[in-house]
Amino acid sequence: MPSTQQPNSESISRPAPDEDAAVARAFSLKDLPDAFYDDPYPIYRALQSADPIHLMPDGSLFLTRHRDLEAIYKDTTRFSSDKKVEFAPKYGGGSLLFQHHTTSLVFNDPPLHTRVRRLIAGALNPRAIAEMEPGLIALVDRLLDDMQSRGKADLIEDFASAIPVEVIGNLLAIPHEDRAPLRGWSLAILGALEPFLTDEVQTRGERAVGEFLDYLRRLVADRRARPGDAEHDVLTRLIQGEASGEHLSEIELLQNCIFILNAGHETTTNLIGNGLELLLRFPQERQRLIDDPALIKPAVEEFLRFESSNQLGNRRVVQDTELDGVTIPQGALITLCIGAANRDPEVFTQPERLDIGRFPNRHLAFASGAHACVGLTLARLEGRIAIGRFLARFPNFAANGPAHRARRVRFRGFTSLPVTLS
Repeated sequence: MPSTQQPNSESISRPAPDEDAAVARAFSLKDLPDAFYDDPYPIYRALQSADPIHLMPDGSLFLTRHRDLEAIYKDTTRFSSDKKVEFAPKYGGGSLLFQHHTTSLVFNDPPLHTRVRRLIAGALNPRAIAEMEPGLIALVDRLLDDMQSRGKADLIEDFASAIPVEVIGNLLAIPHEDRAPLRGWSLAILGALEPFLTDEVQTRGERAVGEFLDYLRRLVADRRARPGDAEHDVLTRLIQGEASGEHLSEIELLQNCIFILNAGHETTTNLIGNGLELLLRFPQERQRLIDDPALIKPAVEEFLRFESSNQLGNRRVVQDTELDGVTIPQGALITLCIGAANRDPEVFTQPERLDIGRFPNRHLAFASGAHACVGLTLARLEGRIAIGRFLARFPNFAANGPAHRARRVRFRGFTSLPVTLS
């Protein structure tokens, strides 16, 4: 496990300015040092200090400042979320991965983005989420009971990943006996979003989209014949459309069902897993939360800031523009580094310090503006209940072997986190 010593801004080893500049000049998402996957933050700090609007070898830009990301998130006129131009050469214009990622909510502009978001958000209103809480508590407690009976667990496989799969399965009313492949499909599809795409990863992602579509076609046909309660069943809501009569096409419907699983699964699994690992890494903050369980709400926000589940976002410039004195031409591709922005010293005091009572906490883990995560309220609820009830049951949990972090850049989380629970 990583060191348990709590860092602060004075103890962080910072390169000299010329060293920052050298690190920034060498940075490319397609040629990363192995150590980056475990700890990208020294490189993010160097970029933020020396070259916050960094031109990469492929001509795209990599942005690390909080204020720049916030400005772009709120400007849908100059910065587009549509990925057709970017993803056609990456996946091939006729591929299933291209079809999925260019049809899903997160990689689209209005009007499709507006229609899909409105339909999903209607089923994730405050009342509906409040009604989910008793079932979520019961699910978490069943998982805790099972882990307690064994005295040890893998916090990813046995806990963090199991919760969102059940929650999303319930939202789409997927029969319990059909849920086993969901996590594997999600990991394969999202793995293909990494900046460097291998043939193996692409093949696995294509297969996952195809298998998921085959399953959803059968599920949708059954739901059309036997509709559920549109107040709680997101799939029924998507099928029936809006009161105005607007409906999604079949492809839009199917691909956004896949998106709902992927978005709800990956970010929440990482939130819970990263949060529990941080409590292992920083025992003083764990004790604070044990002593004052009411801190769980700001603690979850701090976990999201300190180890953002989603580290990168993207935009395409649709007209010549200027950002902080830098001219950016139409068509330029921009990578938004959420992980760096959430440790920006211009916004966060002692950004390298984990502080579960931090307030205010203007992190961008759920993005901002029109593309703010549609499920953020549900994800926060899952994080609070899962981490809070776990710590109440197992305050002395301890590492039981090395944690294994996923070797990914866009999504930050663990594949394995073994612990004992005494």
